[in-house]
Amino acid sequence: MGRGVTMKKSKEDMNAFLGEGTEFEGKLSFTGTVRLDGRFKGEIFSEGTLIVGDSAFIEGDIEVSQIIISGEIKGSITAENRIEVHAPGKVFGTIQSPVVIIDEGVIFEGTCKMRTAETGDEKKVAVIS
Repeated sequence: MGRGVTMKKSKEDMNAFLGEGTEFEGKLSFTGTVRLDGRFKGEIFSEGTLIVGDSAFIEGDIEVSQIIISGEIKGSITAENRIEVHAPGKVFGTIQSPVVIIDEGVIFEGTCKMRTAETGDEKKVAVIS
C-alpha cells in the first residue's frame, strides 16, 4: 500500500481492484477492501475499506467504514470510522467521519463534520506535517 498508508492488518483481503486506465459508472457495493486506481462515477456503499490510489478520480457519493485517499474525489464522503487523505490527494466536497487525517500537501476544499451520524459526538482531527 506504501506512502504512509496506515491500515489495520485484518482478515479482510483485497476483494476487487479497478486499475489505472479503467472507467466505471454506476453503483458499487462491496465487503472487505477494494482499491480504485481508475475513474469512477456514481455511488459507493460498503461496510469495508476503500483505497483510492494516486491515479484514481472519483465523482459521486461515498459511504464506507474507512477510506484511504491518495487520488482525487469530487463529492460527498461519509466514513463510519475514519478518513485518511495522503499527498497528492485532492478532495472537493463534504466529508464526515469521527476521525479525519489530512497530510501536508493534500488539497481539501469543502466542509468537514467530525461526528458520527448516529451520536453527534465530536471527535478529534489530526493534521500530519
